[in-house]
Amino acid sequence: MEMPPLRGVPGMSQVQGGPRGDVRWDEYPESELLPVLRHARDAFVANGYNGTTVRDIASRMGQTVPAIYYYYENKQALLVALLHRSMDDLLERCRLAQLETRDDPAEQLTVLVRCIVLYVAHRREMAFLDAEIRSLEPANREAYVFKRDQMQAMITRVITIGMERSVFSPGDPHSDARALIMMLRGIANWYRPGGHLGPEDLCRQYVTYALRLVGHQPV
Repeated sequence: MEMPPLRGVPGMSQVQGGPRGDVRWDEYPESELLPVLRHARDAFVANGYNGTTVRDIASRMGQTVPAIYYYYENKQALLVALLHRSMDDLLERCRLAQLETRDDPAEQLTVLVRCIVLYVAHRREMAFLDAEIRSLEPANREAYVFKRDQMQAMITRVITIGMERSVFSPGDPHSDARALIMMLRGIANWYRPGGHLGPEDLCRQYVTYALRLVGHQPV
């Protein structure tokens, strides 16, 4: 199944993102966002998509409004680029993490949860923008949901295998995966770097929650 086309957005090569080839899935060097995307991200996080104008973004950059349109067609295109870059980055990190993990459902679920938690902790502003899915035009929303569903499918698949192998308690893997994803997304709403919980503290906490959710009993 192919991803639905994006509306009013530059070629996907300009919006796709992922860790560089020399970066591990759990490493987070400084973000390499273009200045226009970095300032758009900061404006959307501070004021919300609807509360931000292209003029606001231009002002943050010290540029004119036409200078913004040189890079992106409109404000919607900026949001789409940010959301896709974020999801591409997370998906690629999760794939890399799974590849270096044993074929054990509990370990696979653990590494996926760690991967998502670390992403939210280190790329909080990007993760926070996921809530702006409500601001996407229908075609753009469909394209983004297509990718977001891939993330949930990864978790559903691991939980399903765990149930089939009696590693996890019997249940509905789709419901469990959906509940877990919602719980992990919520971290971006309250987590602040430098607080009483560091990224590794968060990982331990949410891995425990996830394994309890699926009824994993350590041997």
